[in-house]
Amino acid sequence: MNFGEKSVAVREELGGLISTQSKVSVTNKEELSTYYSPGIAEPCRRIAKDKSLSKILTVRKNTIAVVSDGTAVLGLGDIGPEAALPVMEGKAMLFKAFGGVDAVPIVLATKDVDEIVDIVAKMSPSFGGINLEDISAPRCFEIEKKLSEMLDIPVFHDDQHGTAIVVLAALKNSLKVVGKKIEDTKIIISGAGAAGIAIETLLLAAGVKHIELADSKGMVCCAREDLNSAKRNFCSLKCGTMADGVVGKDVFIGVSKGGLLTAEMVKTMADDPIIFALANPDPEILPEEARKGGVKIIATGRSDFPNQINNVLVFPGLFRGLLDAGKNKVTTEMKLAAAEGLANLVTDPSVDKVIPGPFDEGVATAVAKAVETAE
Repeated sequence: MNFGEKSVAVREELGGLISTQSKVSVTNKEELSTYYSPGIAEPCRRIAKDKSLSKILTVRKNTIAVVSDGTAVLGLGDIGPEAALPVMEGKAMLFKAFGGVDAVPIVLATKDVDEIVDIVAKMSPSFGGINLEDISAPRCFEIEKKLSEMLDIPVFHDDQHGTAIVVLAALKNSLKVVGKKIEDTKIIISGAGAAGIAIETLLLAAGVKHIELADSKGMVCCAREDLNSAKRNFCSLKCGTMADGVVGKDVFIGVSKGGLLTAEMVKTMADDPIIFALANPDPEILPEEARKGGVKIIATGRSDFPNQINNVLVFPGLFRGLLDAGKNKVTTEMKLAAAEGLANLVTDPSVDKVIPGPFDEGVATAVAKAVETAE
């Protein structure tokens, strides 16, 4: 089946994947008077006296914005806001299907950090949360930081933190299978963009002590003079190629591009190596190639292989929990709790099952409850 052609055909027939639907009927004068004029004036008066009531009496209670500038879309790169819109509406579809969260896709015709921050801040009174999507690094870090500081609603860049949460959950269960402790585990991350840096940040918070980063030019070494500020914060003393960095590592995490890792490289890793090859659609190494190198556990971002590491396991439940609990910030503790809740859904981890599937029962609920109870 050609999924791409089918996607185009369905969108052409339906005019997109999502629509707005009223929760109430308007079939007589009483209903019209209640839900619009004159009845509508009373909620307006109450909100005017107390703006926080807008999060209870309006769509803000269950509605977020999915915002992108189209600069880092899937594996397609900087394709512009119009071309990014199908992804944003697809994301909105998943929010509703898996978390019961209403989401509005919004694409912006600007790449300017301050302008994006200003636009999102000005439209924030319409929403209960902001999900930033497919915004290139390092701009995404600054945009998220500024908005989080300015707004009284949660701001979450899914490409960073959704990926990091799922990776941590899968890592926890993988380490159970191979019998290694997280504090002793040596890890290399291939890809020093939004996802790679967020993964390292969360893994360090989870207790990882030995971790190195690689990008398209090799190891993110402190001796390099071409590092941006984000990479500079995570540079290490290890220089050389990515192949040099793989030697002796327990875990390889790829958020870069296909074909970077070979079976020969896998053979240089520690015993019972764990590989998360998450580049899409072509992973850093295919499972059959990784097995030639002696991999113990292999996960990818694809649904046609076991152990799919997919952000859809996180973002619907995370925002469900944020909205239900009235949280106004996303904290590290919430991310760690979400990863733990997700990992615990796999009661008996195995080589072929270290993470739940997106259609497994209770995924969004477990993440939501973890976020609600975390500080």
